[in-house]
Formats: sequence, C-alpha cells, structure tokens
Amino acid sequence: MSSRIVRTVADLRVALAPLRGEAIGFVPTMGALHEGHLSLLRAARSENATVVLSIFVNPTQFGEAADLAAYPRTEEADVALAEEAGIDLVFAPSPAEMYPAGFATTVSVGGAITDTLEGAFRGRSHFDGVATVVAKLLLAVQPDRAYFGAKDAQQVVVVRRMVSDLGIPVEIVARPTSRDHDGLARSSRNTRLSADERAVAAVIPRSLRAAQDAFASGIRDPNRLASVVRDELTTERLEPEYVEIVDAGSLEPIAEIGAPALLVLAVRVGQVRLIDNVILGVDDLISTTGSLP
Repeated sequence: MSSRIVRTVADLRVALAPLRGEAIGFVPTMGALHEGHLSLLRAARSENATVVLSIFVNPTQFGEAADLAAYPRTEEADVALAEEAGIDLVFAPSPAEMYPAGFATTVSVGGAITDTLEGAFRGRSHFDGVATVVAKLLLAVQPDRAYFGAKDAQQVVVVRRMVSDLGIPVEIVARPTSRDHDGLARSSRNTRLSADERAVAAVIPRSLRAAQDAFASGIRDPNRLASVVRDELTTERLEPEYVEIVDAGSLEPIAEIGAPALLVLAVRVGQVRLIDNVILGVDDLISTTGSLP
C-alpha cells in the first residue's frame, strides 16, 4: 500500500475525519525506525481499524544541540518500513508547524516522575519537551490508543500521568522492550555505535540479567542489586550515569523490594548515551517491559 503523508494538523484532521467511528491507533516516533518501532506499528495494526505514524524530531526534548544535530533523519526509508507494517497515514510536521511563531505554552508534569532519573541528568526541560509534544500530537491525532515502547519506562509513566491529569481520552499502551540477538535494547542511537562499541554495549543487558538472577536468588536490597549491575558494567570499564531501583508506578526510591520495582540505568558507550530497564518482582512483564533473553 502507499501511505498518505500529511505535514499540517489541518490536513491531518481532514484525512482522519471520515475514519472516525472506528478505532484509531497512533505510534509517535522521531523517525529512524527500527524493529522496536515496527513492533509497535504491528501491535497498533492488529488492534485498530486505522493506524497513524508520526515522524517528528522534537527539538524541545534535547538538552544538547549536538545530540539533536546527530539524531538520524531517514524519512523516506521510515515510510517504506512503516508501509510494510500496514500503516494508513504518516504525520510528518515541520518544527514550525508544531511550534509556530509566538508559541508560549509548556506542559509540565511535576514530582518524582520527572525530577529523578532522566529528569535529574537531562534536566527538567527534557520531560517538559516530551509532555508538550506528546500532548500536541495526541490532540492533533485524537487516537483511541497510543503506543509506546517500555524501554523508555520513565517516559511512559510521565505520559500516562499527563494524560490522566489533563483528561485526554486515549489509552496509553506500553509494549515490551524490543531487543537484539544479544539482548541490547533496540534504539535509533545504536546506529551511532562503532562495531567495537556495539560489542561493549552488550554488557548492559548482561548486567540487568545478573540483577534479575540475584533477585531470583532472594536478594531484595536495592543497593545490593544496583551493585550487581555496576560490577557487571565495570567488566567493560563502563561507568553508569545512574543505576536506580524505584517503585514501578511512582518512581519513588524504595528501601526494600516488595511491590514491583523498576531497575533502570543510563550509561555512555563512547559518545552514545543508552538507557535500559527491567521490572523486578513480577512474573508477567508484558505490560511493562520485555524480559531479557
């Protein structure tokens, strides 16, 4: 099939008007599609009559200009891959369409879910940028369901809080983290790794697996489990920006794991910053994150 590409919110609404009444699924992306994105598109295809993909590299969620400039932009290839997954419509706006002259509104989600982890290291403006652009995209598409990957676990928590607080009528669907053959979480940033760096990065899922094994052996102390992860990372001389174990819903620190807990980390491999996570304390990880191989 050949997907229609629209560039403005006005054209998007015209295109979607005759399709309303049946379920619309929406997958927001910044492009550079990989198997993780495609798994979201396939899930949306199986559960909705219409599937919309957005491609927009959102400048307001990048703290470093160099990171924004380096982000891959591959729209033609992205559309071809998305068509194979069966999408119906591509929304690919310009920055000026999303943030026109005089734009002065920011959606800001407060509390531990934005102040910690990525918010602490990337700055509060990161999640302000995420919440603002996701709110704008959801209001533009007005989908029944929107699909996100669980690799960005904190982002999912933030988006769910924002949708609940603002009363946006959409179901936020988190799908399992998509992983490569060696367990590394798929990410558009992985393409920036050299062959040697890619081999080193495989220690990240190994460290998470080591923590899962320690948890299965009966260890419930978050500090001990975080040390297991750090020790594994040091085998490849990687120093993480953070390794934290927090409540899976509130992202608040916990003293001992009772309820499901999120083990999340961020680490730089060369110049590439990678994040990953697993859930500890539940058997079924489908709704939250993908289990490691």
